[in-house]
Amino acid sequence: MSNPNTLNTGAVATWLTAHLEGFSGPLTAEKFAQGQSNPTYLLKTPARNYVLRRKPAGVLLKSAHAVEREFRVQKALAGSAVPVAQMLALCEDDSVIGSAFYVMEAVQGRVFAEPTLPQLAPEARHAVMKEMNRVLAAIHDVDIAAAGLSDYGPEGNYYARQISRWARQYEASQTADIPDMTALIDWLQSNLPADDGQRTLVHGDYRIDNLLFAPDSARIRAVLDWELSTIGHPYADLAAVIMQWSMPQGAEGRGLQGVDRARHGLMTDDAFIAAYCARRGLPQIENFGFYLAFSYFRMGAILQGVLKRALDGNASSPDQARRLGAYVPAFASAGLKAARTVT
Repeated sequence: MSNPNTLNTGAVATWLTAHLEGFSGPLTAEKFAQGQSNPTYLLKTPARNYVLRRKPAGVLLKSAHAVEREFRVQKALAGSAVPVAQMLALCEDDSVIGSAFYVMEAVQGRVFAEPTLPQLAPEARHAVMKEMNRVLAAIHDVDIAAAGLSDYGPEGNYYARQISRWARQYEASQTADIPDMTALIDWLQSNLPADDGQRTLVHGDYRIDNLLFAPDSARIRAVLDWELSTIGHPYADLAAVIMQWSMPQGAEGRGLQGVDRARHGLMTDDAFIAAYCARRGLPQIENFGFYLAFSYFRMGAILQGVLKRALDGNASSPDQARRLGAYVPAFASAGLKAARTVT
């Protein structure tokens, strides 16, 4: 079995020489430490650096790790109000390096691993959160028809579709019985909200460590990791931000649990939601607990897949994958707690 942490730079260089204008080797590659799903590499040449994202090695769940979709949506967003890296080349020929991959520009900027933003002053932290809010609203305000993305996701109830998809993927990667997860899936399927007519671009994994900020300001220069993007309902992204902040502090939880946000210049959940609604001209969101419960469920299902890949020997970072997989019961429990807030 091929090692998911290695990259055949010779094969990549040969392919890029034939398919990317201006490319010239020699080429070296360094794997980024972050990222559990699609292995990502910094490609270095004497003239220019690039970034490559590929599917992981091994047998993959159907529709998972869709780097082709990542390439398409970011290319469609070029020049829009949503900051993205420039897409340069897509290879769908698995024979080149063993999986599909794409190459994009290497954007210079800062990645903040944790929303506590310990390296920033309180006023700078607030500016970063406001910018997160602005760009999230911009994603949901994209004119999907004008961007050529009308067919980027199926018609119909987004939550019914997503719950069905992730329930199937959870069951396909299940390694132990988690009663709370079963109960959460049943509750979500029985409590779908009425269709409010919103159909927007959805990022699917919008959080601070998937955003690249300018070196000297709070401006976002690129939104990264579009693997889970689709056309759907915007509150899924909004709830995912709030869900992430409920997690424990630290490199693995990457949350704001127990943080005195006012003291540290960090927006509260209610302030972030209110600012988002104001930007998009929306009324107060009813039954937000459903969207929060959905977010916990989906993240639990994703982490279960991460754990399964680790056990099968296909994870990008096996040890971290096992640690993250251990959180699945906690996400299921938190999802049920959020469900109980729905009135």
